[in-house]
Amino acid sequence: MNVHINQRVFDFPDATTVTDALAAFGAKPPFAVALNGQFVARGEHATKTLAAGDRLDVVSPVAGG
Repeated sequence: MNVHINQRVFDFPDATTVTDALAAFGAKPPFAVALNGQFVARGEHATKTLAAGDRLDVVSPVAGG
């Protein structure tokens, strides 16, 4: 199934979790994750499964002013 992560397309097997997708993407903490525009708490990453066409947005904090 295809999943978009930060506007890049990745192909994952069924039952892929947010944790699996983040590992394949190479996300390095700290970051926040939104699934189809909805925030996903860190505690839900391992249990939240993805579906074909889902969109993950991974955002890292930026320091400065």
